[in-house]
Amino acid sequence: MTTDLRAELPRKAVHIAMGLFALALRWLTPTAAIACAAAALLFNLFALHRLTRKTLLRPGEKERGTSRGIVIYPAAVLALLLIFHDRLELAAACWGLIAFGDGMASVAGLSVGGPKLPWNKDKSWAGLLAFIAWGTAASAFLLRWVQLGALDGPRDWVGAAFLDRTALIAACAAAALIAGLVESLDTGLDDNLTVPAAGAAVLYAATLIDPHLIAQNAKPIVLNLIVGAAVNAGLAIAALAARSVSPSGAITGTLLGMLLYAFSGWRGFAMLLVFFVLGTATTKLGYGKKEALGIAQEKGGRRGARNAIANTAAGVAFAFLMVATPHHAAFALALVAAFATAAADTVSSEVGQAYGRTTYLITSFRRVPPGTEGAVSLEGTLAGIAASAILAGTATAIGLIPPSGIAVVVAAAFIGTTLESYLGATLSTAKAMDNEVANFLNTVAGGLAAIGMWSVL
Repeated sequence: MTTDLRAELPRKAVHIAMGLFALALRWLTPTAAIACAAAALLFNLFALHRLTRKTLLRPGEKERGTSRGIVIYPAAVLALLLIFHDRLELAAACWGLIAFGDGMASVAGLSVGGPKLPWNKDKSWAGLLAFIAWGTAASAFLLRWVQLGALDGPRDWVGAAFLDRTALIAACAAAALIAGLVESLDTGLDDNLTVPAAGAAVLYAATLIDPHLIAQNAKPIVLNLIVGAAVNAGLAIAALAARSVSPSGAITGTLLGMLLYAFSGWRGFAMLLVFFVLGTATTKLGYGKKEALGIAQEKGGRRGARNAIANTAAGVAFAFLMVATPHHAAFALALVAAFATAAADTVSSEVGQAYGRTTYLITSFRRVPPGTEGAVSLEGTLAGIAASAILAGTATAIGLIPPSGIAVVVAAAFIGTTLESYLGATLSTAKAMDNEVANFLNTVAGGLAAIGMWSVL
């Protein structure tokens, strides 16, 4: 046993063992479960380290006398129970991802070692594979375990999704895969926060999926995938020649573009093209001035794999839900809003840095230098609104969304970019969140805001 594993094992043993309490969700009511989670949070805050004499704290944490992760863990479980108070089986499955997926990933990574992940040298393939395997098994078991409790009597807080075994395994495997990949990224956020968030999003989305729609759309999806592969390969070569993307950006962008084209056809793919053109043009705009100020996009403005994922992944997810659920119109609007948000964010930042006369920190409206995280300017804000309007107008012109959706998309993009600026001012400056993570979150927020407004209107 390595020294690192020996030191970490007691902490991980407690981390994994806490997942066993998810078994109790088979019998608890939502109110009782929430009360227990709140009690666990208070216990970890005020009593745990006294009883364990700080043996669960890492060296750097012992000086502070507390651990952020040990507090976030029960807080995340509490949040899951509040969100899924009427679907406790989903809360149990996400809890399984936290306890067994994340916990066993650390154990496997420290004990087995082996090749490191190319995108994060602190993580290993052994850890990622352990996360996927244990996360899938634990989440599927706990989800079905809680569902079986409903057989003992009517329980309004347990749903009927995933009663089919194949659907159960597929949904939990997808949740474990996405959560495992998120856990492997160096995001600056605690895994006890990112893992349940990713798992919850995937599992909830899976409850909306209709397998019959996927079967009906299988042929056009395959045909679009073939066309998308050819189109994206050509565009990637052209972008590389124009030095608009890096090799990693070209490869990742090609894969994401293929999926986007497969699920949404040329209309959805047009949203990516409009975003890319607007983003590339404004990045080059006033580049000399921005470079002199030290705030220009790195690598001469070339976008890499992380940029591609941050700005495109949400749109691809919404495109998939367009064809896999009965809510085609809502998710089409979300797709457009996601790319409109990405365009507004990029354009407002680049124009504001190049031509903004006065920049203000969004949290205090205090004047700050251009390029400051969370800074906004009038010029940049107006340019961002115009960019989102261009993208929304294009979507309407090609028949992707109705004309009534333009205002919704523009408003949703403004909400998403405002959130990104706020996160930049609060978390990025404290090095608590990676910039690409903030960009991804703002596209998700823009898409969800569009769905929310559309459902109300």
